Amino acid sequence: MTKKIIVSGYAHMWPREVFGLFPALKGAASNRKKSLAGASNFLTKPGVYILYRDDTPYYIGQAAKMRARLRMHAAKAESRYFHFWNFFSAFAISSPNHRNELEGILIAAMPTANSAKPKLQREKMPKEVRDLLKRINLSVPGGKS
Repeated sequence: MTKKIIVSGYAHMWPREVFGLFPALKGAASNRKKSLAGASNFLTKPGVYILYRDDTPYYIGQAAKMRARLRMHAAKAESRYFHFWNFFSAFAISSPNHRNELEGILIAAMPTANSAKPKLQREKMPKEVRDLLKRINLSVPGGKS
């Protein structure tokens, strides 16, 4: 029986600065400045990514080519999220269906500052559970469920 792998690898809390331009290493054929992200084959893969403001998730998205999408968020001042993040995590996922599902799971598990809505069916919290939360003096997470 072969094990089906959904996520083939991940990067955790890499700094946004990997998309900055730095002088090429000494001895390199070109004097052009290079992005450190260009050295990572991992980022050429499709997947799901999380943009963080410090250690707080700000935005969760997906891309067929993560490096290009992340570079857009990092380098284009007109990008919607340009000013709001300084770290990112990424998960390499080749299947578009699995990317959609993981993106939805992450959005549901980690509400972000930009209030993205998961594309998953939400299970209503049973009245008995809401009553239990009231008895132990906790508010119902996310309001009425």
